[in-house]
Amino acid sequence: MACELWFYHLEKSPLVEVLPELLEKTLSRGWRALVRSSSEDRLKALDQMLWTWRDDSFTPHGLSGQALAADQPVLLSVEHSRDNDAHCLFLLDGATLEEADSFERAIVLFDGMDEIAVNASRTLWKQASKEGRSVSYWRQSPEGRWEKKA
Repeated sequence: MACELWFYHLEKSPLVEVLPELLEKTLSRGWRALVRSSSEDRLKALDQMLWTWRDDSFTPHGLSGQALAADQPVLLSVEHSRDNDAHCLFLLDGATLEEADSFERAIVLFDGMDEIAVNASRTLWKQASKEGRSVSYWRQSPEGRWEKKA
């Protein structure tokens, strides 16, 4: 299977607002998700936030390495493992795309104000395009809706 890559350019909304909504959409498809970050601190903060991000719901999840990690619909990890058999990989904080074809989709979320993140995303886009992968670029409209730009 060839993994699709979707790039989300964060300019108007921070990661802590965008990620939970994308995870909710992923789960509504019946998919499992792996959220990979290069930062343990980021994952610990996301772990706390995902329990309380909305008053009327939470996102069921766990941290890699904990008991029942394989059973989690959303798994947060710095590792390159796929313990929960995720369909969708979310890449944060410069986490690298490994074993891409074991996922149906990889979503790269990058901060538009971080020049290093923007350049790394451009490099990944070029590499994925050269490999013949399906790539999409999403950017927020002035009203805050996500629009596919490429």
